[in-house]
Amino acid sequence: MSTDFQQERMRRWRLVLGGDSDATGQKLSGDDVGIDAALAALYAGAGAGGSGSRKGGLGGSAPNVARWLGDIRTYFPSTVVQVMQADAVDRLNLTRLLLEPEMLEAVEPDINLVGTLLSLNRVMPESTKETARQVVAKVVADLERRIAQQTRAAVTGALNRATRINRPKHRDIDWDRTIRANLAHYQPEYRTVIPQRLIGYGRRSTAVHRDVVLCIDQSGSMAASVVYSSVFAAVLASMRALRTSMVVFDTAVVDLTDKLADPVEVLFGTQLGGGTDINRAIAYSQGLISRPKDSIFVLISDLYEGGVRDEMLRRVAAMTAAGVQVIVLLALSDEGAPAYDHQNAAALAAMGVPAFACTPDAFPELMAAAIERRDLRSVIERLQPSG
Repeated sequence: MSTDFQQERMRRWRLVLGGDSDATGQKLSGDDVGIDAALAALYAGAGAGGSGSRKGGLGGSAPNVARWLGDIRTYFPSTVVQVMQADAVDRLNLTRLLLEPEMLEAVEPDINLVGTLLSLNRVMPESTKETARQVVAKVVADLERRIAQQTRAAVTGALNRATRINRPKHRDIDWDRTIRANLAHYQPEYRTVIPQRLIGYGRRSTAVHRDVVLCIDQSGSMAASVVYSSVFAAVLASMRALRTSMVVFDTAVVDLTDKLADPVEVLFGTQLGGGTDINRAIAYSQGLISRPKDSIFVLISDLYEGGVRDEMLRRVAAMTAAGVQVIVLLALSDEGAPAYDHQNAAALAAMGVPAFACTPDAFPELMAAAIERRDLRSVIERLQPSG
C-alpha cells in the first residue's frame, strides 16, 4: 500500500471521527480544517462509539447558522448539502430559524426544504412568505424540467393509441393490431395477410378523452409526495385531452383544481400535518367523476385511515365496479418504500387495486398504461425495484 494512499485513508478517517484524540495521528490543514469544523457543528457528539469526541454546535445563533450554511455550500456538493441541511433541521432544531428570510436566502433549495416550509405555512410571518415562495418556485421549476417532457410524451402517446380510427392514413396505421385483427384473411399462396380492416392510431384532437382526479393525503409524512403530485397535476392539467382535478385532504378536503395553472400556488394551498379522513376525500372525489369508464382516480396516501374504514373500502369497490381506473400510490417520491397501513393495502389488493410506492420517473408510464386501460399489475411489477 503506497504512502500517499495510506495518508489519504487516514485523512478521511480523521474527518469522519473528528476530535484530536482519534488515534489516527493525522493533522488537518487548509480546507480540511473548515470541513472538520462544519461537520463538528452539525454532528457534535457523533464520534466513534458515541464517545462525544466532536465538539461543536451552532447554538441557535442566526449569524452562526448563516455562516455554517455558506461553509457547507463551499466545501460539499449540492447533494451532500441537502442531506446536511435536512440533518440540521432534525438535530439542531433549526425550524424556527427557517422563518427568517435571511436564513432562507442562505439555504440550498430542495424538495425536503419545501416540505418543511409547507409545514410552517400557517405560522410563517408575512416578511418570510415571499422568500419562501421564491425557494419553492425554484424547486418546482427544477422538477418541471425533470418530468414535464417525459410526462407529456408518455401521456400523449397513450391518448393517441387509446383513440383508434378504422380508416387511418398510411402513416397512422397500427400494423401490429391490424395484422392481429386480420389473421383470418391470411393468403397461403401469397404468404401474406390481406387486411379487410385497418386499425390506426387516433390523431390529436381538442376533445377531452380522459378525466383524471388526483386525491392527495397531506399528512406530514406525505410531504415529498405532495410536492411531486402538485407538479405532475399541473403538467397533466396543461394537456387539453385530459380534464384534471386535484384535491388534498387531512380531516378536511380542499379542491385545488382552480390553481393548477401554477403549482407554486397549489403547494401554498396545502396544509401539511393533521389527521387523515380518506373516506371523506374519496366521497368528494366521487362527485367529480361524471364519466366512470373514461376516468382515472389516483389516491396518494399511506392509507392510515382516521375516518370510516369500511365505507372507504366500499367507495373504492363502487368506483372500480363503475369502470373507474383506480390507482393507489403509497408514495410518489424518490424516498423508497414508506410506512403504510398494511391491512388497508391488502384489502385494496383483494379488490384488484394494488397499493404500491411509485417514483416520479415511473409515474408517466403508469399514467400511460392507465389511459390505455392496460393491466396495471404487469406494469407495476416491471416498475418496482428488484430485491
